[in-house]
Amino acid sequence: MTAARLGALAREDLPLHSLAERLLALAEAGLPAMYLPGAETFVFTRVGTAAPDGTRRLERRGTSTRYAAITALGARFLPEDRQRALFGGRTAEQFAGLLVERLPGVANLGDAALIAWAAAETGHPKQSDALERVAALDVPGQPQYTVEAAWVLSALVAARAAVDVEDRLAAARDRLLAAKAADSPLFPHATGPGLVPGYRSHVACFADQTYPLQALARLHASGDDPEALAAADACAARICALQGDGGQWWWHYDARHGTVVEGYPVYSVHQHAMAPTALFDLADAGGTDFGAEIRRGLRWMTEVPELAGPTGTPREPMIREDFDVTWRKVYRGDPKKAVRAARGLTTRVAPRARLAPLDTLFRPASVDRECRPYEFGWMLFAWLGGLPR
Repeated sequence: MTAARLGALAREDLPLHSLAERLLALAEAGLPAMYLPGAETFVFTRVGTAAPDGTRRLERRGTSTRYAAITALGARFLPEDRQRALFGGRTAEQFAGLLVERLPGVANLGDAALIAWAAAETGHPKQSDALERVAALDVPGQPQYTVEAAWVLSALVAARAAVDVEDRLAAARDRLLAAKAADSPLFPHATGPGLVPGYRSHVACFADQTYPLQALARLHASGDDPEALAAADACAARICALQGDGGQWWWHYDARHGTVVEGYPVYSVHQHAMAPTALFDLADAGGTDFGAEIRRGLRWMTEVPELAGPTGTPREPMIREDFDVTWRKVYRGDPKKAVRAARGLTTRVAPRARLAPLDTLFRPASVDRECRPYEFGWMLFAWLGGLPR
């Protein structure tokens, strides 16, 4: 694998370069087990379950249209023969076309936007049809979840060279930029009121930051937009400033003040894929280079300070080549996500309240033993992709 991003990593840190190549090989090994030939789609998740004799096996559960589209977005960077190994003999473009054919039955805006993005990135001839379905689901003036609004913008940007999308692109851009509080660099969970209960409307997640900053960076790269780039850069700078000492990308933020509400869970996909893909795209678009933070986050995958045993090595590895997965997250194990709820409610009125005893009572030492296809899709996208500078 000789992608530019991997090449840069080799120059900066050879052990981390080896780790990245190890993870990419794991993604290619793991994705075929997540594909369902009969349904011609991907599972929602693979879950590790323990048998009475103590052995562990992985069960495939559910299906996911959006995870299938994300996998196509990442796998398109592989050589064609290796794409076919992931999609039951199809290339990424052919698989994206299969998803486009199913769009009339897709009712979720995020799913439709990801399919349109994949169709545009693979150059599928029916990308305009995919965008029409997105337009039908994206009702003007109606608030949307920020992640899905960002995917809409990324899809329009990807199609910009082949389809006339300028009016829709301008509206999608303005919606994202208008969603932010004027004095905060972070994005909220939704672009307007009505989707999130008032008591937690200030709480936004990591994905609410990475997908908008990525979309705005890609927008600037496709056509000069300094305001979009500045917003992406400011968001990236803030989440990087808040990054944990062990490289953790934290989960919940106060979008009003740019502070952390609750750090856990720490998700593997954030460490090896979502943060890198957003921050790499930002640098490629002419924004700040946060390579040091990317490397620090990637290093967490093997160090995992939350699970450190007496010798400093993790009691349980997050990378499991024996199962062709990375375990999904490290979390507190608190009943009904009590810490998250308590901090969400408290920070509504006291933004800097930490409720420190909760950190002692509910230590983040539990492992979620599952793995989802989009984790590997974004990993391929992050490390094998790239924007023209």
